[in-house]
Amino acid sequence: MSQIVVIGSCSMDLVVTSNKRPNAGETVLGESFKTVPGGKGANQAVASARLGADVYMIGRVGSDAYGQEILNNLQAQGVRTTHMKPVTEMESGTAHIILAEGDNSIVVVKGANDKVSPDYVKDALRSIEDIGIVLIQQEIPEETVEAVCAICSEKGIPLILNPAPARKVKEHILKQAAYITPNEHEAALMFEGLTIKEALRAYPNQLLITEGKSGVRYFDGTKEVLVPGYPVKAVDTTGAGDTFNGALAVALTEGKPLYDALAFANLAASISVTKFGAQGGMPTREELERTT
Repeated sequence: MSQIVVIGSCSMDLVVTSNKRPNAGETVLGESFKTVPGGKGANQAVASARLGADVYMIGRVGSDAYGQEILNNLQAQGVRTTHMKPVTEMESGTAHIILAEGDNSIVVVKGANDKVSPDYVKDALRSIEDIGIVLIQQEIPEETVEAVCAICSEKGIPLILNPAPARKVKEHILKQAAYITPNEHEAALMFEGLTIKEALRAYPNQLLITEGKSGVRYFDGTKEVLVPGYPVKAVDTTGAGDTFNGALAVALTEGKPLYDALAFANLAASISVTKFGAQGGMPTREELERTT
């Protein structure tokens, strides 16, 4: 099977749970605190690996204790870490997460993820053979995302651009990506001035807008299609989008048609929210197949 290459962030998630999300200037009592490996890149790599894919992670960590823990976790999950060189002069990235009122709020400190430079990624990509798909997000420098999109376009390698966190994305980058996977809020920022319907029609079979538990929407060239989600009792929604993207990459490399690939990704994401932690609920292939 062709390999999945994930290019992006690796961090340690510092997770607080509370009944109430504090307002500005307010202090509330929390219920628990945990540290768990995360980062959109690492999460998506783990999601793909748990579903049986051969996955390379290209990223950076600090030379601190968090960095070693992140590497150990990726290796334990079966992700290849050949291209995960520590940065000695910088701390590992962290994400500060509040779980409250059935949803999450997140502040990301990039740390060593800012050192995922275009040259670093180009060197890594040269040494990986038989790449089936590349998956990239936006917790790394914008110029790196732009360089990777250009490389993949030139070499004919399909690329999934998960444009999170949201920022304006240049038109030529959007055209180079095989698939773009924003949520509704990210899509509104990216395509300011367009309605969702207009944006979908501008990028048929390419723009895939996730709508949480409702599913994912795209335009197939003739009509708008909603691939429905799966109703579950959510425990922790952190990482659901990353699970979706990692599972989508797996399904596409396996040759599934787009609708079926999106249904596969929706199912994986729905299972992921039933447990704690961005990676804690990500299903194995066996768990996913037991629910179908």
